[in-house]
Amino acid sequence: MAGESDLDVAYVAKLARLNLSAEETHLFQKQLGDVLKYAEKLKEIDVTGVEAAAHAVPIFNVFREDEPRDCFTAEQALSNAPHQANNLFIVPKVVE
Repeated sequence: MAGESDLDVAYVAKLARLNLSAEETHLFQKQLGDVLKYAEKLKEIDVTGVEAAAHAVPIFNVFREDEPRDCFTAEQALSNAPHQANNLFIVPKVVE
């Protein structure tokens, strides 16, 4: 397991463009170390005979069936649009 000194929270915060104070960096470094210690502790548990599962509870399809139904007309869809032209939404340019 990585020791607490191996955790470089300040470097990760810099990559994430987070301005952390020295106190926050020290606190997060300790908290992350505690999480990793707990993960190491979990490795000690004997899981032989336990079936691997992706979820702790049974998963079922929660989506409704697709059924055809009435849809909006172009006028209804554009009725609240702040900017529109030729039955199209006008949006700010996002690519140069």
